Amino acid sequence: MKNLSFYAIGIILLLPLQSTSVLASEEIEVPFELGLGQAFYDEYCSSCHGLNLNGTDKGPPLIHPFYKPSHHGDEAFYRAALQGVRQHHWEFGDMPPVAGMTRKKMDKLLPYVRYYQQQMKLY
Repeated sequence: MKNLSFYAIGIILLLPLQSTSVLASEEIEVPFELGLGQAFYDEYCSSCHGLNLNGTDKGPPLIHPFYKPSHHGDEAFYRAALQGVRQHHWEFGDMPPVAGMTRKKMDKLLPYVRYYQQQMKLY
């Protein structure tokens, strides 16, 4: 009976921790007008930069302070996607131009990235 009481108390103490461990990115609601940008991001960027801009073993997280507008302005994102960039902050190697990416797609994609960064309190 004593062991059962300790088990029950342990579960009760852990329940609040479990409910607060939801990732912030899961709570972000993307406005309808940014949906196409999100779709472009998911298609062209997420395989390297992660579905929630949190990075992968192939590319850095875009929710890192390096990518806030005061450090990497919008034009840096356009240049990276359209022309590629040399490695400079991370050890992932050079980023090649993104196949199939256009300036018009970036016009939709970048506002989604900036909104997501803002929601993650990057700036």
